Amino acid sequence: MACNTLTVLLVEDDRDLAATVVDYFALENAYCDHASDGALALNLIERHIYDVIILDLNLPRVSGLQVCEHIRHKGIDTPILMLTAKDTLEDKLMGFEKGADDYLVKPFAMAELIVRTQVLAKRKSGQVAKLTVKDLELDIKQQEVYRDGQLLSLSPIGTKIVELLMRESPNVVSRKKIIQTVWADDPPDSNSLKVHMFHIRKEIDAPHREKLVHTITSKGFAIKSSGDV
Repeated sequence: MACNTLTVLLVEDDRDLAATVVDYFALENAYCDHASDGALALNLIERHIYDVIILDLNLPRVSGLQVCEHIRHKGIDTPILMLTAKDTLEDKLMGFEKGADDYLVKPFAMAELIVRTQVLAKRKSGQVAKLTVKDLELDIKQQEVYRDGQLLSLSPIGTKIVELLMRESPNVVSRKKIIQTVWADDPPDSNSLKVHMFHIRKEIDAPHREKLVHTITSKGFAIKSSGDV
């Protein structure tokens, strides 16, 4: 996959429209993958990381709503722009309920599609319901963390730290970013983060052979599988 400033997955069964969109993104120095049905889209999403997913709701094999619901259940927080030929409130509400972040009604102007996509690419979706790294799961709504199906005993602050590390996984998160994100304008004493990380590591890794919590010397912390180290 090309290394460009913007990487998009277009899920659209109208091949003529898809070809036009792909060409238009290329003119904007962006890479656009194309899936013609929902099943192919899910396969690509499992294998690649995209900045934005542009998702038609009316798809063969697996519907756009099903695709949306599936990837949010998997904890994938890529922003989703849904395309619909139906300009009704019910369709929009259903799309948002399944995890979409924005919508565009067909027919649309290519320039508007580009702008909407660029805006969404600047943030991760807030619609994801669950984060997953290997057998570690975070239920965002309930703020509960599980490893191998077992509920872990974490404090609210500890859970916030784990959520940040899982959202950024497999990347390293600096101590400064953790403190700014979790404590905001009320920074803790110098030992607080160290104590929280000790407890997080104990809860997540102590009973398991594979360690998921990693300290990266002089850089920060990461939650990732050993194969990503």
